[in-house]
Amino acid sequence: MSLRAACLAAVVAVLVWSGIDPADRFTWWLEVAPVLIGLPIIVAMRRRFPLTPLLTVLLTIHAAILCVGGHWTYAEVPLGFWMERWFGFARNPYDRIGHFAQGFVPAILAREVLIRRSPLAGSRWLPFLVVCVCLAGSAFYELVEWWTSLLTAGGAPAFLGTQGDPWDTQWDMTWALVGVCAALAGLSGVHDRELAEVGCRG
Repeated sequence: MSLRAACLAAVVAVLVWSGIDPADRFTWWLEVAPVLIGLPIIVAMRRRFPLTPLLTVLLTIHAAILCVGGHWTYAEVPLGFWMERWFGFARNPYDRIGHFAQGFVPAILAREVLIRRSPLAGSRWLPFLVVCVCLAGSAFYELVEWWTSLLTAGGAPAFLGTQGDPWDTQWDMTWALVGVCAALAGLSGVHDRELAEVGCRG
């Protein structure tokens, strides 16, 4: 089985599992929506725009994070409670993991698209624009959470997931920024080598 096929099977499996008796069905739909939207697009474009192995694996991990959060809601994920006890955190930190991934994974996605479909390959502006794209995505996600809360008259507290923190939105975007910077610093070299194999230059 190829890497892409294995990753597709893993995403489908965790998506199906997460949809079995989730803590809140409405929140589940909201949390897994990026997977439900993104997966068909990736499958449909697999021949015209095949993703690098690095990006394929990262998207699989990100999908799993979203599906786990959707199943339990981010504030109730058992891993977060274990981390809360182990490290003495004041709250379940699983949503911080999610927002770190919200910067880390899209950084490589944005980088790959910009290198392969724009004149930015090799440009010094590339890292800056990747950061801008990812921060815009993170801010838009926070707006979606706010709009959802307004449209449901506050009926989606698990999706909003502030856990009583008035600075939750700012922390979410901060962790996304940390994720973007970590991905660019740690994975750009590996990503460039994989892009070179498909005739692109980072």
